[in-house]
Amino acid sequence: MLKFNIRGENVEVTDAIRDYVVKRISKLERFLEPNVEANAHVNLKVYPNRTYKVEVTIPLPYLTLRAEETSNDMYGSVDLVTDKLERQIRKYKTKVNRKSREKGYKNLEFVDTPSEEVEASDSLKIVRTKQIPLKPMDSEEAVLQMDMLGHDFFVYQDAETNGTSIVYRRNDGRYGLIEVN
Repeated sequence: MLKFNIRGENVEVTDAIRDYVVKRISKLERFLEPNVEANAHVNLKVYPNRTYKVEVTIPLPYLTLRAEETSNDMYGSVDLVTDKLERQIRKYKTKVNRKSREKGYKNLEFVDTPSEEVEASDSLKIVRTKQIPLKPMDSEEAVLQMDMLGHDFFVYQDAETNGTSIVYRRNDGRYGLIEVN
């Protein structure tokens, strides 16, 4: 069940816009686990040149979906963002299903831990701390997760070696792998 948090920047979120956003993004529920409850954070922006930007973030226990789209039509941007999110879900589920059949995983459990903010008094300040469980996966799935999150690196547990590994995006656009011994 998706709950919506819809914000507008330089635009009033009317009932018509709200209803359209809820109607379109609610269609994604058919791809989600039956008992999953998630908050969909929707940010609508209007720029001075009359372009509209729609940003949607849906943190799930096992995946964070995020997409943004800019166009000359608010409703068109909502449609394009919904299509992007649907492609992300399909890609993720296809990849997980294929890997689980190949490797024989059964009943993988995903645990979400809340993040908390921490400040240090030194010159280097840590402004956010996240605690995540390391899920067993291979490097391809880790790269997929990293790309979906929009991060430059991703830490995971290697399914073959049970060791901690890190994939990262190199400056040349390719990917690197660090295996921790």
